[in-house]
Amino acid sequence: MNTILNRNAQEHLFLKARSHADWRDKPVSDDQLRELYDLSRWGPTSMNCLPMRLVFLKSAEAKARLKPALAEGNIDKVLAAPVTVIVAYDTQFYEHMSTLFPHMDNARAMYADNAVLSEQTAFRNSSLQGAYLILAARSLGLDVGPMSGFDNDRVDQEFFSDGRYKSNFLINIGYGDHEKLHPRGPRFDFDDVCTID
Repeated sequence: MNTILNRNAQEHLFLKARSHADWRDKPVSDDQLRELYDLSRWGPTSMNCLPMRLVFLKSAEAKARLKPALAEGNIDKVLAAPVTVIVAYDTQFYEHMSTLFPHMDNARAMYADNAVLSEQTAFRNSSLQGAYLILAARSLGLDVGPMSGFDNDRVDQEFFSDGRYKSNFLINIGYGDHEKLHPRGPRFDFDDVCTID
């Protein structure tokens, strides 16, 4: 498995990939979303805890439910995107640990009995899983536009009213309008932000 991806694949995933705010009128099918999840679910999480939960919003009715929670600058982006996914996490992910991490008998109790550790683990690992979703989408020929800029509490009240799931961030998914991209922002060089001890 230690194969180096060719330069074209690296460019597709990282070097030339961009975050999109404008979208072409081209749908994303339910089958594509299933393929997207099926690929992204294999990314590693701590103790295979897999806390991410996804709500794919495609219909005008679903987007209308999200709209009141959006920052004004994000409304048009969401309404134009073929799909907006709410990346959320299960605050009780540990209920599945006996299945997901069966070789450790106390895995459930480790989290269930420690609310701080549980919250940190759920948030951190759902963030990781959301990043895998972004890379999986790019690998399948889709463009993405990850976003903050929304009221998490309003999203949670609207979509997760029982309180078990909590929203983390949003990702618009579809086929971006490459003609409307701004110049790419700079990135730090290695020596600006990295040390080797």
